[in-house]
Amino acid sequence: MRYEKLDLNLLVALEVLLEEKNITKSAYRLHLSQSATSGILSRLRDYFDDDLLVQMGKQMHITPLAAEMQQPVSEVLSTIRNRIIDKKINTPELSNRNFKIIASDYVMQVVLADLLAYVTKVAPNITFEFMSTFAGDLDSLAKQGADLIIAPSAFMLDGYSSQEVLDDEFVCIADENNSKLNGQITLEQFSDIGHVTIGYEKASQLSIEKWMVDSDEVNRRVEVIVNDFSSMFFTVINTERVALAPKRLAEINAKHLPIKIYDIPFKTPQLNESMMWHPSLNNDPLHKWLREQILKHRP
Repeated sequence: MRYEKLDLNLLVALEVLLEEKNITKSAYRLHLSQSATSGILSRLRDYFDDDLLVQMGKQMHITPLAAEMQQPVSEVLSTIRNRIIDKKINTPELSNRNFKIIASDYVMQVVLADLLAYVTKVAPNITFEFMSTFAGDLDSLAKQGADLIIAPSAFMLDGYSSQEVLDDEFVCIADENNSKLNGQITLEQFSDIGHVTIGYEKASQLSIEKWMVDSDEVNRRVEVIVNDFSSMFFTVINTERVALAPKRLAEINAKHLPIKIYDIPFKTPQLNESMMWHPSLNNDPLHKWLREQILKHRP
């Protein structure tokens, strides 16, 4: 189908190309050869009279025009998929919908693990694709066509629909045989002992890390910086380091890892997680069903 001399099928390829910024990866997702995908990019460049993707070193970067078009293209295709194509199958049991969700490994373990087990039983053809919140800022991630983002409530974006999912508090974790600790952690020990943090240098999406960076009252000696909670847990094992972690996640991991949970020797802010989605999905039956299931299966 063509509109204003544009083959609308090319918009699907354009969305993938702008997401992947890589011909080989785009070809794989589109089930096309690399030469065919390169040909599509050439046709898109001719139509828009713009390079769209420019090779710089070993990576491709999108042009300003492409960056401006990325969100509108994703929104248009999302509307077609969710409001027109998927309209014929709005029951979870029959749907083969793929949901793209942005969430941290904390959310995966605490909120989504039970949900995925449930969906496998009741809607076996529904599939999921996950991307970490630590992969970039939420604004840029949201523009990549995510169906849902679950992240700290303070980072929800204007113009999107959102709903709170759960609250949690922070605790301190350490190896169960940490010789520097004896049943509790004092403020002095907290300041003197080595720490593992998440995204410390780039003010991560984890609210406690930003609070710790900005705090004038609490000091700590950062020895290791990681990009996710799973790495953080394993990094304190067999060491004398400690780390701050959400309590629910710490309790899950303490069941199978040699770690011990301690109260933090000062008051910290809570962790509040919310889910966020584009308003165009507010009344989408399957998306609404998924949001309801998340709330039902949260701890």
